[in-house]
Amino acid sequence: MDGNDRRIVGLAGTAHALVHTYELSVPIMVGIWLTQFTTTAAELGAVVAVGMALFGIGALPGGVLADRYGSRTLIALCLTGMGGSFLVLSVAPSTAAGVLEGLPLLSTSPAVVAIAVALVLWGAAASVYHPAGLALISKGVSERGRGFALHGMAGNVGIAAGPLATTIMLAFMDWETVAAVLAVPAFVAAGAALLLDVDESSAADEEDVDDDAESPDSLGAFLRISGSLVKSSFAFVFVVVICSGLYYRGVLTFLPELLAGLETFQPIELAGTEQEPANYVYSGLLAVGVAGQYVGGRLTDIIAPARGIMLAFGGMSLIALVFMPLASAGAVPLLVISAVLGFALFTVQPMYQAAVAEYTPEAARGLSYGYTYLGVFGIGALGAGIAGTILTYGTPTALFVVLAVIAAVASAVGLLLMRR
Repeated sequence: MDGNDRRIVGLAGTAHALVHTYELSVPIMVGIWLTQFTTTAAELGAVVAVGMALFGIGALPGGVLADRYGSRTLIALCLTGMGGSFLVLSVAPSTAAGVLEGLPLLSTSPAVVAIAVALVLWGAAASVYHPAGLALISKGVSERGRGFALHGMAGNVGIAAGPLATTIMLAFMDWETVAAVLAVPAFVAAGAALLLDVDESSAADEEDVDDDAESPDSLGAFLRISGSLVKSSFAFVFVVVICSGLYYRGVLTFLPELLAGLETFQPIELAGTEQEPANYVYSGLLAVGVAGQYVGGRLTDIIAPARGIMLAFGGMSLIALVFMPLASAGAVPLLVISAVLGFALFTVQPMYQAAVAEYTPEAARGLSYGYTYLGVFGIGALGAGIAGTILTYGTPTALFVVLAVIAAVASAVGLLLMRR
């Protein structure tokens, strides 16, 4: 990698890590909100789903903006918005309790309404990152597979560090203060992004560049390009990313609570403070995803993305079926199956990212990734609501059976994509 490549990967990797730091700190706080406020898993699942849906829905306009205005500025705006939304989260519940308490038309806790508003703001701000960051790597980094792998690994550092840092800080501070502290790195990174000098198209593949290709910079062009994507193999990739999003959000939103409910891990007292071991297991599971991201990214340089999608999602279906039996069998089986789940959950991401790059033109790459993360985080956000509803009215085993079916569908679509 040359200097420009390293600057691009550094910028995108830092932003990616922060996006997922915030995203995965929320499930740690969900357990506190369940006990602190008058609410249920189904209601909080719906609240999280709304915020995370914006995370995906906004990716589509974000992709259009990335194609038209470039990625660096959008990434800086994303970071600023995420930091601001966590500052809102830190003060909104207490403010809402005083302003909204007692309203006859308010059927839920005012604090939960305030949390929903803050998560919506976060989702809207974070939504532009993935189309902007991935378009930047696909057009600006010469070693695309390696760039995706390093970018994914950075995201997993945030995925693991977010819950871990949140858990540690919660041992010494209330959750509102923790939210405020988490906001600070985003503002620092936003300033650095504005000062960084990168060439965003230095590695655009000449074979991908078509002088007659349209960029989606008007409504007509947007509709025409969208129509061509729907009629292409990208439509199969879109189904895969929806399944990935449903599985991802469905398994992660309430996983800390599921692990805490097992007899294997009970709260312990450390230095006079009660600690929840399940949160550390959750963080470790996500940390293993760093290796999964790297392996998945390197595999895209070796095997066709469609074959990788078929095999990886088939494995995830099997993992979902055996997760609860093994997790209930003792500490060692729980730790092993958790590590396997964390590895597999993130192996698939660089595979479908590479599939998007393979099946779409360079001129519409940002829009293509916008559709991708509309599927992953927008439609996929329904996974949180599905999980919350199943856990409220059913059992954890039922949830994992549903997740197994979702992964099996993605594996089957990968096979169809191979045959095309």
